[in-house]
Amino acid sequence: MKLHPYTLKIEWTGNNGNGTERYDSYRRDYTIHFENKAPVFASADAIFRGDSSKLNPEEMLLSALSSCHMLWFLHECADHGVIVIEYYDNPEALLEIIPGQGGSFKSAVLNPRVTILPLDKEIDLHELHKIASQKCFIANSCNFPINIDSKHKIRI
Repeated sequence: MKLHPYTLKIEWTGNNGNGTERYDSYRRDYTIHFENKAPVFASADAIFRGDSSKLNPEEMLLSALSSCHMLWFLHECADHGVIVIEYYDNPEALLEIIPGQGGSFKSAVLNPRVTILPLDKEIDLHELHKIASQKCFIANSCNFPINIDSKHKIRI
């Protein structure tokens, strides 16, 4: 086993002058600072009084899940001699909100659309998605079901 640490800095930027004096007196904006990387300007989702023009934690979770799966799938394809030339995903997730208590994600669906070059052997791309899902760090950290609805085409 090997542990790999991650660090970053979160800076709340939503103080309008009176801090959190009232629930409606502050913005939900914040900046995520990473070492040697561009900052990410974020906020709460608009339904939680945030700025809809900025990333929110729920979108970042879904994008982390989708991109982690993609990177593992590409890795598996490379290991199995599959040449991927296009990869798109339109992932979806369902968040259940319990008034006064918070909420949690109930499910996610990844919808990868993959284009590959012709193969000289038979390979089950759905199986490679399954392996990628099993190896994905983010998926392994989630406590809700994650389904994969993949579609593949061969570029001729």
